[in-house]
Amino acid sequence: MLVSPQAERNWESLCSVLEEVLEEQSHRQLFGLELGSGTGQHVIRFAQKIPFVTWQPSDIKQESRDSIKAYIAATNAKTVLQPVHLDASEPWEKWAGLHNNSCDVIIAINLLQYSSFKTAQGVFSGAGQLLKQNGLLMTYGVYAINGIITPSCNERLDAELRQLNPDWGLPDIDVLRQLAYGSGLRMERMIEMDDYYKCLVFRKL
Repeated sequence: MLVSPQAERNWESLCSVLEEVLEEQSHRQLFGLELGSGTGQHVIRFAQKIPFVTWQPSDIKQESRDSIKAYIAATNAKTVLQPVHLDASEPWEKWAGLHNNSCDVIIAINLLQYSSFKTAQGVFSGAGQLLKQNGLLMTYGVYAINGIITPSCNERLDAELRQLNPDWGLPDIDVLRQLAYGSGLRMERMIEMDDYYKCLVFRKL
């Protein structure tokens, strides 16, 4: 099992946001897709705290999928499906056999800053196809706003990411809003989190 100290620190606050945005639908069983599940710590915690969502974790890396499987086995999680390989930069038709209008919620935690613009486009166009009407896409990470990155620690993070991979870096909220709009989604909320991180909540119209 892989362990992310950051996931251990932030899962509770993320879970609170999820519980809040899904509360009005808590009377029924929902289906959620996590893009870039990483170690699997988040999805396992969410499953424990939000029993009315069945989760489909996914990741591009085999080691991450192995870690998620180990967490599922160790916690005996009943509402977490076995992880699938999913590359969000590919057309949604290639997303592990998921069907049009099949998801109530899609989450992407710390995915966009470690991804190419093509992946960001894929996340929003895929969400536009896979989410049911009124379904939610929630992204969490550090962002630029109107092309401006503040404070200086985020500027440093952006520079470090671009050094690791020129295609990476802090995505701009205004650009994401436009991608969302082009895919039939509207940005509904921006929630300030610890350490200058934000949750962005988009709804399918």
